Amino acid sequence: MIFAFLDSYGIGANDVSNSFSAAVGSRALTLKQAVLIASVCEFLGAFLMGSSTADTIKGGLIDVSLFALDPALLMLGMVCSLVGSSTWVLFASSRGWPVSTTHAIVGAITGIGIAGFGGSAVRWAEIGKIVASWLVSPVCAGLVTAIVFLTTKFFILRHDDSLKRGLRAIPFYFAITIFINVFYIVFKGSPGLNLSKMPIGVILGISFGVAGAVFLWCQFFLKPYLQRKIENEEQLSWHHSFWIPFVKPRPLVPPNSAPSSVKTLRVDTGYSLNEKHPDSSPLSPDGLKARTLEEALHEKEMQDTGTVNSDLAALDDTPPPSRAKALLGYLKAKVMHGVEQDIHESTAEVDQIHDSSTKYDRKTELLFCTLQVLTSCFASFAHGSNDVANAIGPLTTIYYIWKNGAVDISGKSPIPTWILAYGGVAIDLGLLTYGYKVMATLGNKITYMSPSR
Repeated sequence: MIFAFLDSYGIGANDVSNSFSAAVGSRALTLKQAVLIASVCEFLGAFLMGSSTADTIKGGLIDVSLFALDPALLMLGMVCSLVGSSTWVLFASSRGWPVSTTHAIVGAITGIGIAGFGGSAVRWAEIGKIVASWLVSPVCAGLVTAIVFLTTKFFILRHDDSLKRGLRAIPFYFAITIFINVFYIVFKGSPGLNLSKMPIGVILGISFGVAGAVFLWCQFFLKPYLQRKIENEEQLSWHHSFWIPFVKPRPLVPPNSAPSSVKTLRVDTGYSLNEKHPDSSPLSPDGLKARTLEEALHEKEMQDTGTVNSDLAALDDTPPPSRAKALLGYLKAKVMHGVEQDIHESTAEVDQIHDSSTKYDRKTELLFCTLQVLTSCFASFAHGSNDVANAIGPLTTIYYIWKNGAVDISGKSPIPTWILAYGGVAIDLGLLTYGYKVMATLGNKITYMSPSR
C-alpha cells in the first residue's frame, strides 16, 4: 500500500506535467489553476477508466500461471516492482527529469518474470507491442503536431487578418478535439457503464452528435464572446460566453480614468492597484512590470508565512493560540509550496531559445487559450486513465492474492473501485506538492510556448 501510493505520487509529480506544462508555460493558466483542473481530470480518468490498462500491467506482461503453486512469490515480486519503480520516478522528479513511469513498471515486472522463472516467463510479444509504442508514439505525436501547427501557422497566424481567420477556425478546432476525445471515452468505455459494447456505428453517431453540438455552441456563443472580449476589448467574464447574445456592450474603461465612485483596492503590502510601483513603472495592463492583485496577495501571504518558518523553533515560548496559528501557517506553507513556485525561470540559455522564436499577433494567440485549456483537460483525463495502472496494477495483484490465497490466472478479475480512487488521490497529491519541477522543464526550458503552439 505504501509503495503503490509512492508510485502513484511519483506519477503525479512527473507525468501529469505532460498535460498542463504547455498551458502554464504559455501563461494561459497559472500553476494554481493548472493543478486544480488537473487534479479533477486525473482523478476522473483514473477512477472511471483506469481499469482497462491495469489489466495489462497486473497480468499481461508475464505468465502468472507459473506462480500458481507459490502465490506469495508473485506478491513479493509485485512489491519489489513497486519499490523499484517508485524509487526511480521520485528520484527523477526531484531532478526535474521527465521520465516514463510506464517504462519503469514494465521493466520492473519483466524483471520479476526473469528472476522467478527465466526468460520464458515473459510474454515477449506483449512487451514488443509496448516497446514499439514507445518508438511509434513520439513519431506519431510529432507528425500530428507538425501538421496541425503548420496548418495553423500558414493559414491563420501569418495572415494579415489573423484574428478574423482565427475566429472562423476556432469552432472547427473545438469540434475536432471533442470528437476525438468523446470517441475515445465511449469506445474504451468505463467498465461500469458498458459503453464499449455498443456498435461502432452508435459510437460514431454519439461522437459526431456531441462534436456537432459543440460546433454550434462555438459558432453562436464562443466565437462572438471571443470577438467582443479580445477584438473589441470588452470587460467580460468567462460565464458570459453561455449567454453572450443577451449581454449588453461592456466597453473597456481606459487606464487611469476610472470614475470617482470606483474605490481603489489596497492590500497590506503597501501597494495600490492604481498607484505607481516604487520603480515608477505604472500599474497599468500595458506596464512591463504591472502588478496584479494575485501577485500582491501572494507576496503578503509569503511575508506572513516566512516569519513562521524562521520562528518555528520558538513555538514553545508562545501562548497556545498564537502557537496554533503559527503551526497552521507553517503547515499551509508546506502544503502550498508546490503551487507557489515560478516555473518561468530565466537563464541565458532559456532566454536565447525564447528570443529566437517567432512571435505572432497577441490577440490571435489569446484565441487559443480556451482551446488549450480544453485539450489539456482531455490529455490529463487520458493520462489518468492510462498511467494510474502503473501503480494499481501490481497492487491489485497483491490484493487479489491476499484476499483469495491464489493467483488470478485469467487476469480478468475486476479492480476494486477503492484501489482506483486510492491511485487517483495519490496522483493528485504528487502533482500538488511536487509537480512544479518537471512542469518547469517541459513548459519553459525546452522551447518557447505560446497558446497556439
